Amino acid sequence: MNSPLRIGTRESPLALWQANNLQEKLKTLGIASTLVAVKSQGDINLTQPLYSMGITGIFTKTLDSALLNKTVDIAIHSMKDVPTLLPEGIVQTAVLKRGLVMDVMVWKNKEVKKKKTRIIATGSLRRKAQWLGLYPNDTVVPLRGNIQTRLEKLHSTDNWDGAIFAEAALERLAIQNETVDKLTNLIPAPAQGALMVVSRTEDNQIHELLAPLNNQESEHCTFVERDFLRTLEGGCTAPIAALATYKKGTIEFTGGLYSLKGNKAEEVTATFAPEEYKEKGRELAIQLLAQGGADLMKEFKSNS
Repeated sequence: MNSPLRIGTRESPLALWQANNLQEKLKTLGIASTLVAVKSQGDINLTQPLYSMGITGIFTKTLDSALLNKTVDIAIHSMKDVPTLLPEGIVQTAVLKRGLVMDVMVWKNKEVKKKKTRIIATGSLRRKAQWLGLYPNDTVVPLRGNIQTRLEKLHSTDNWDGAIFAEAALERLAIQNETVDKLTNLIPAPAQGALMVVSRTEDNQIHELLAPLNNQESEHCTFVERDFLRTLEGGCTAPIAALATYKKGTIEFTGGLYSLKGNKAEEVTATFAPEEYKEKGRELAIQLLAQGGADLMKEFKSNS
């Protein structure tokens, strides 16, 4: 291309880290680029929980518009924020090598971990449901904002004890000096820790230029997780979890659907060959629905 690729990005520190990381990868391919920052509705409204906004793609719609209006050439997203159905005219162009996938608990201090009842902050229904399933005596309160804002809120709110974050976000922003536990007993959000690059469907030259950035294992695993999510008709408004990982030449999968209070859960696990990845997400979602997930979805929708 004669002119630098214009990378669309949100303005949060984490989004800018993602965009700068992509810019460095493009540089290694000899591709010049520039960043174009835009503000999304999800960044503007920091008081309302995401799941109560009633829409998916709250962080991606502004960048979608910028792409379709041709004010940017590509955009990079945290993949778990991207709706499972992309807008007409926009395609997934590359999935970068996936980062850390698990959730972590940031405690206010070591002492609060021992309390019999605690107040835990998160803006995620999935995290809330899974946490209450494990610790029903705790109280979960909503928390919004960028990573730094959420950490400041945790430490400045007197009666809060901990807040749940994506481990990848803390690592990417090099946030340390916190009391952190990895939550291995929580299944993460579909595509958590993965970064997706999107472009216009018509831009074949850009597709070819970015092809070397695509990590096949990350692409396969996130495809399974997002197909599982799509089949369950979830999004950021339902407590759905999924994780697929490559292990010794196979893909191992665990997925779950949870009641709003965390007192009911349906989970499914499977191991399958990588060449089956395009079918398995849907199949496993249908299996989960048949074993009781359909009743949970009805319960969730009736309370929405």
